[in-house]
Amino acid sequence: MTIDLGRYGVWRYYKLFTPEAAADIERLGYGALWLGGSPTADLPVVEDLLAATDTLKVGTSIVNIWTAPAGEIAESYHRIEQRFPGRFVLGIGCGHPEADKPYRSPYEALVEYLDELDEAKVPQAGRMLAALGPKVLKLAADRTAGALPYLTTPAHTAQAREILGEALLVPEQKLVVDTDPESARATGRSVVTMYLGLRNYTNNLRRLGYTDEDLAKPGSDTLLDALAVHGSAEEVAAQVRAHIEAGADHLALQPLGEDYLATVRALAPLLIRQA
Repeated sequence: MTIDLGRYGVWRYYKLFTPEAAADIERLGYGALWLGGSPTADLPVVEDLLAATDTLKVGTSIVNIWTAPAGEIAESYHRIEQRFPGRFVLGIGCGHPEADKPYRSPYEALVEYLDELDEAKVPQAGRMLAALGPKVLKLAADRTAGALPYLTTPAHTAQAREILGEALLVPEQKLVVDTDPESARATGRSVVTMYLGLRNYTNNLRRLGYTDEDLAKPGSDTLLDALAVHGSAEEVAAQVRAHIEAGADHLALQPLGEDYLATVRALAPLLIRQA
C-alpha cells in the first residue's frame, strides 16, 4: 500500500530540522517532512523526528546514491520501518555530475541501486526517486512508489503526471512570503542561483521553455518568479496550489528566509484546511 503523505509537507536541509519543530509542523496539519542535503547512509535525525511526532511522515529528498551504499541504506530503512512502520519514505537520487565523483551514467547507476534495494527487500512502496526527465520519471513509476522532482514548475508537474500514471508525484516548491517583489526575489535568488550551474536542472528548465538568458546567473525575474513564488501568504498559497491542480499528490514546500516556521504557520490555515 502506498504511504499516505497528506497534501502538503515541508522541505528543509536535514541538519536544520529539530524534533520540536517537527512536532509543531505536525500540529499545524502538515503531512510530511522532507530531508534535503544528501544525508549519510545511517540516516541521521530520521528516528529523532519520528519519535517526536505521532503520525507525521519523514522522507529523504534525497539520499545520494554515490555517497550512501545501497546495502547500508537498506539496513537503515529496515531499522526505521521496524520502529516506525509506515512513516518513512526512502527518497534516492543521483545528485549532480558537477559535484559527485566518480560519476557515470546516472540512469544505469539508478537501475543498479534499485536492483540492490530489491535484493535487500526494501519494498517499492517505501521508496521514491528524484526524477526530472521523461526516462527517469518512467523509471520512478516502474520501480518505486513515485517521483520527487526538485526545482520545477506546475507545467513540469503536469508533464510528469502524464508519464507517472498513478504513481506518487511529490514536487518541491520554493516560496517567499514577502509582498515586496524586489526583496522577495533577492531572497529567492540567493538560493536558486546555486542550481543554475547544474546541467540536470538547467536542461530540465530548457525543456520547459526557459532560455539561456533566463538561466544565466543570477537568473531572470521570470525564472525566479516561477521557481521561488512570492507575495502575501494568500498569494503564495494560491501559487503553490497550482502544483496540486496540475496533478501533484503532495507538495514539498521549501520556505526561504530567516524564519521558516513563521512561514509554514502562516500558510497552514490557507492550505491545510482546503486540502
